[in-house]
Amino acid sequence: MKIALSHPTGNQFVRNALLALHQEESLAAFYTTIGWSHDSLLTKLAPPGLRKRLSRRSYPIPAKFIRTSPVREFFRLARPFGTGAVTVDDVYLDLDRRVAADLPRLKASQELTGVFAYEDGALSTLKAGRQLGLDCTYELPIGYWRAGHRIFNEERERKPEWASTLTGLQDSPAKLARKDEELAHADTVICASSFTKSTLDLYGGNIPNVEVIPYGAPRPIGMDEVRVEKGGRLRLLFVGGLSQRKGLSYLFDSVEALGDAVELTVIGQFVSEPPKVLEAHLRKCRYIASLSHGDILRQMRQHDLFIFPSLFEGFGLVLLEAMSQGLPCITTSHTAGPDMIDHGRDGFIVPIRNTSEIVACVRKVLADPALLMAMKEAALAKAAESNWEKYQMRLACLLRSRCR
Repeated sequence: MKIALSHPTGNQFVRNALLALHQEESLAAFYTTIGWSHDSLLTKLAPPGLRKRLSRRSYPIPAKFIRTSPVREFFRLARPFGTGAVTVDDVYLDLDRRVAADLPRLKASQELTGVFAYEDGALSTLKAGRQLGLDCTYELPIGYWRAGHRIFNEERERKPEWASTLTGLQDSPAKLARKDEELAHADTVICASSFTKSTLDLYGGNIPNVEVIPYGAPRPIGMDEVRVEKGGRLRLLFVGGLSQRKGLSYLFDSVEALGDAVELTVIGQFVSEPPKVLEAHLRKCRYIASLSHGDILRQMRQHDLFIFPSLFEGFGLVLLEAMSQGLPCITTSHTAGPDMIDHGRDGFIVPIRNTSEIVACVRKVLADPALLMAMKEAALAKAAESNWEKYQMRLACLLRSRCR
């Protein structure tokens, strides 16, 4: 099999999908916007801050497989939050069209058998793949949009002061229709969690095959590296975008209910102009706007519990990252938590919007220091089982069966 994979910006799961294909000698080409290298002209011309962002666009495959279209993405990165003429959607749609236009040539030269693309940047690629008789694999990294809108509209009514952070409600009708059309052209849809798969029940069309392939964890630290302090306040941590989609109001309400028994650190960037209620809560905790991935992992090792009360998630990769650092998680049933956390053993699963359950879980740990130590050890063991190598193997096996 030979597969063309595309993604405009790359991330951990894209890099591991590339590794899975490359190790199988099945990667025909990887299409992206920027493939970073020290010697590229764009890197040399970029100011230091932008150069640091570009350095995150390196990929673990030989350069000969990488096809780039960097100009639009370069100008988008130069303007914060996609302001100006070039938006995230522009970047995704442009790359999608370029991939579709190149597929006939790629098939002729490499006996291409399949394409693999991701939500919002796949429609032209999947249409062209269908016309060429290729197997079309599509990944849905977050829950289906109709399920998200149902939750976000409920939340807008319940917590109007947080409504401006619910950016998922800002997509245009044309973009939402395109999401549905992408699903209609897929032969296989890959989801990272059972929750994401369940949201597709609201999709009215037919999807021939839906597979759940969970993401992986970083290599876990040893138990001897886990920091433990007896006495004092319990150290709670949240990492993620500062949006009510992540259940922020329920996090802050829980911390207020726990009072002086806990201290909270929040790491994350604003997704919109911050509402006054968010700014007020951030003044009451330790707030860090941004850290490198390595520094976030180090922060995880300095805390006792990870709180992630998300209302709508695709997976929540940060959960496995926390567990890999010996940090048990309290999260909701609308994440990958139910797929990977044994409630009460290496973390806790609570319903969405349930402050009292979050508080009860924290108090259980506060009352039993030995339980916290046992949960830290169990979290490390679970992260070791949920590694990226397992993800690569499962993905390669699926694609091998589909794209012969």
